[in-house]
Amino acid sequence: MAAAAAGAATAAATTRRAAAATGEPVAMAAQPLAADMTYAPPASDLDVYRTRALVAGVAGLVVCAIGVVVAPDHFFRSWLIAYLLALGVALGSIALTMIQHLSGGTWGVFRRIFEASSRTLPLLLVLFVPVVIGMTTLYPWTHADHVQTDAVLRHKAPYLNTAFFLVRAGIYFLSWIGLALVLNRLSARQDTGDVGVNTTLQRWSGAGLVIYALTVTFAGVDWIMSINPHWYSTLFGFLMIGGQGLAALAFTIVASTYLVRREPMATLLRPHHFHDLGKLMLAFVMLWAYFNVSQLLIIWSANLPEEIPHYLTRWDHGWQWVSLAIIVLHFILPYSLLLSRDLKRNPARLKLVAIWIICMRVVDYYWHVAPEFQREGLSLSLLDVALPLALGGIFITVFVSQLRGRALLPVHDAGLEKALAHHVH
Repeated sequence: MAAAAAGAATAAATTRRAAAATGEPVAMAAQPLAADMTYAPPASDLDVYRTRALVAGVAGLVVCAIGVVVAPDHFFRSWLIAYLLALGVALGSIALTMIQHLSGGTWGVFRRIFEASSRTLPLLLVLFVPVVIGMTTLYPWTHADHVQTDAVLRHKAPYLNTAFFLVRAGIYFLSWIGLALVLNRLSARQDTGDVGVNTTLQRWSGAGLVIYALTVTFAGVDWIMSINPHWYSTLFGFLMIGGQGLAALAFTIVASTYLVRREPMATLLRPHHFHDLGKLMLAFVMLWAYFNVSQLLIIWSANLPEEIPHYLTRWDHGWQWVSLAIIVLHFILPYSLLLSRDLKRNPARLKLVAIWIICMRVVDYYWHVAPEFQREGLSLSLLDVALPLALGGIFITVFVSQLRGRALLPVHDAGLEKALAHHVH
């Protein structure tokens, strides 16, 4: 009987790998957790992809180094756009980790990917240095002579000044890295069999979500909205949160579709797990769109001269095509595709939608930042493409290093067996 069971398990794993390779969903019985399994990541395969990501990142940085010399002003704003995407994946992953701890959702089988993404935050602290160096290029309120001639900037000077900006940035990173450190250490204790940390994880997650929401809101104001200090929006923090959650889910789907083609996840992950991620991504697509429409309606109805230039600038001189592309390609297209149950249960097809959303997140950040510097019209540069690839390669390199250092499943999580065996509601 033992030999028959082993043969059945081997056949099941082979079926799963074949299905994952072709992208076809397959229905299988739940595979129980084995007491003697470590569920270690496929280290050798991950090392190959880490090397490729590092090569891509270094090649992109070479292009960027040339850009610093040739077009330093454009370099700094392109760096900010690419940086916001990588930061959004890491912070969105922290938020989703905390939500999973509080809700006990069965999509917790992907928790290790969220945690590995969150552990990239020390890298993102280092990558924030070019933003600090380029402050005088990015933010008009850093120029004392300009502040003295602008009544609005003089009024906002107690908040918008270089020293306080750096202090706030330090508080944000201290909060984010601290949260990631605490949650990951508690998760590591859980791996040793200390189930008593489950309540502690929930308490930290409840408080952490409040900290996350506040710090991300202020960071969005500081790093994006203050590029045009005359403009403001009371919904901007929600836009940041929705966009980060969407980016984190899309990145997690891409990573999961890689892991499902290899053991141990090839035996454990099934179509309904990707169905769960697909439904969450659909929800975040709608949430992101809802926040954007709400902001537009509020500003449109108020019709205040300090608010409406934000949209008027983005509806002229070629920027209207970027605005339309965001509406159609960032919302309508992925929303329509993710309505399909079959697509959400097919890892290969779902991955394509996730990659598309990641690309559109770059476009969305570009739409927020670039028009403030190119009011004469839309103008693309090689840096606008090279920098997202460069920072993306570096981010993936560190992410893979973090992912391969821990088991792919939190084996002592009380809800893991249910997460692996549950059926779609």
